[in-house]
Amino acid sequence: MPWPAALLPLAADVPDAPASVKEAQESVTEAASFIEQNWATWLSIGLRILLIVVIAAVIRSAVRKALTKLITRMNTSAEAVEGTALGGLLVNAERRRQRSEAIGSVLRSVASFLILGTAALMVLAALKIDLAPLLASAGVAGVAIGFGARNLVTDFLSGVFMIMEDQYGVGDKIDAGVASGEVIEVGLRVTKLRGDNGEIWYVRNGEIKRIGNLSQGWATAGVDVQVKPSENLSRIREVVKEVADAMAKESPWDERLWGPVEVLGLDEVLLASMTVKVSAKTMPGQQFAVERELRWRIKESFDAAGIRIIGGAPAPEEDEEAPVDPSASVAAPSALANPASPQSLATAPIPPPAGPRITK
Repeated sequence: MPWPAALLPLAADVPDAPASVKEAQESVTEAASFIEQNWATWLSIGLRILLIVVIAAVIRSAVRKALTKLITRMNTSAEAVEGTALGGLLVNAERRRQRSEAIGSVLRSVASFLILGTAALMVLAALKIDLAPLLASAGVAGVAIGFGARNLVTDFLSGVFMIMEDQYGVGDKIDAGVASGEVIEVGLRVTKLRGDNGEIWYVRNGEIKRIGNLSQGWATAGVDVQVKPSENLSRIREVVKEVADAMAKESPWDERLWGPVEVLGLDEVLLASMTVKVSAKTMPGQQFAVERELRWRIKESFDAAGIRIIGGAPAPEEDEEAPVDPSASVAAPSALANPASPQSLATAPIPPPAGPRITK
């Protein structure tokens, strides 16, 4: 069927078929040549990146598993010691668990950051990316963040070193300067304390300049006994020794006393009293209970032995009434008793005038 003349393409609009095919062939040839020249490089780069990622993942997994096993071993050893006689004194399972978990978390985070960060830099280097501007930008950003969050960084670093050095833990009674009490939670940024009145203190680790741990090692119980200066010191020593021997054989004081009760001697001698110093080494945190029990027993034993303690009942000779001075009931002489005295004359009324009175 013949086409209308209007629909037939003009000769100038028809592309040159041989030229188009030739250009396409040249493009394909150039692409194939480019791929042929660079495929080995691309394959090498891809394999290198894949190898870096695989090695980083394997190392990270191995390090995390090793840290987890180390933490589990620490907790297991703590549980094993806890069942012994002194396990409750030397090892606090909750304290060891929190400490190990905190250390493990920090170590895992640091290990993951180092491994993955190194792998990312190696991948960028394999892609022929210049790392100098990136590292410079990261350094500037790190400095800016460090200045802006210096308190947070200080708290975090202080918490890490406190936990790693085991300065205190859960269950310890500490004096942190800004607050004191029993540690109920140890964090990387904040330490939580419970005060003597039940209040809870949240203390930033960076604010703690000094720490006094009252629950580590041992404590000292000291009792001052004030007696009359006329008492026999040898008898006082014998009574205190009897009290100490009896207390050391009874429960629970046999566990709380870690040393013999000693009479250190006279701490102070005055005209009306003398102070005998008594001391004992005790379990940490139990010194106050031992002091109260010692005072109770010493008071009972002194009363039974007839040793007078300052502040107790007065002695019999002190109950006798002193003779009454007869002059105490005599009033002091008064100048007004003599009518001729100047004081009496001064108090006398003024007499009226003798002459006639003038009235209006």
